[in-house]
Amino acid sequence: MLETSRPRALRLGICGPVGTGKSSLIMLLCSRLSDELRIGVVTNDIYTDEDARMIRAAGVLDPERIVAVETGACPHTAIRDDITANLIAVEDLEAGCVSGGDPLDLVMVESGGDNLTATFSPALVDTQIFLIDVAGGGDVARKGGPGIERADLLVVNKTDLAPYVGVDAVRMKADAVAARGGGPVVALSRTDEASVGELLAWVRSQVAAHLSGALVPQDPGPMAPHSHAGGDGHSHAGEEAHSHDHAHAH
Repeated sequence: MLETSRPRALRLGICGPVGTGKSSLIMLLCSRLSDELRIGVVTNDIYTDEDARMIRAAGVLDPERIVAVETGACPHTAIRDDITANLIAVEDLEAGCVSGGDPLDLVMVESGGDNLTATFSPALVDTQIFLIDVAGGGDVARKGGPGIERADLLVVNKTDLAPYVGVDAVRMKADAVAARGGGPVVALSRTDEASVGELLAWVRSQVAAHLSGALVPQDPGPMAPHSHAGGDGHSHAGEEAHSHDHAHAH
């Protein structure tokens, strides 16, 4: 276990459209990493705590380390536009574990299911995973979007289902890598230990980078600089007004 003198917990955002497997991914990470890391979870739903109850029922984590935020609005608003409720939930969870003598190493923040444009503010999380899945169609990766193109890690989930939904999982991963300019992509199936190992190794690397001070939160959202075909990377006028989102207040 890590020492209590280390920095606050790494905050890992997990985002993606409805049904891509965000809660299942969290349960997988909890079940495989809880012996080596102290983990907490914050879930987001509009009017329910169903995801939090499901993760508690799975028995993969101490129920007291799983808290729910009911956003009352479109899910992306609470992870990007006004992060107050989530930031309070994360900080309260961390503070409670510290006061109980069991400080956290990793807090996962699960977004409510949203569309391909939803990403976390870097003022809320240090690093983020974006999920798509083969059941959503083999062309999803090619369609791109902020999460697909610029999240710290893209997970193409449920690859074991590809034969049943008529998707070429190998091509889908290749499309994802191309869309991300070679950025990290994990084609994940819970039945494929090699892919699970890739995911676990990436999470461990993020925790280690955070502890060493080498991890710098990036903004993958709509306001991030981008390039048009044949043009140079740039930001549109007015985007600088959103720069307050980029700084941590910790």
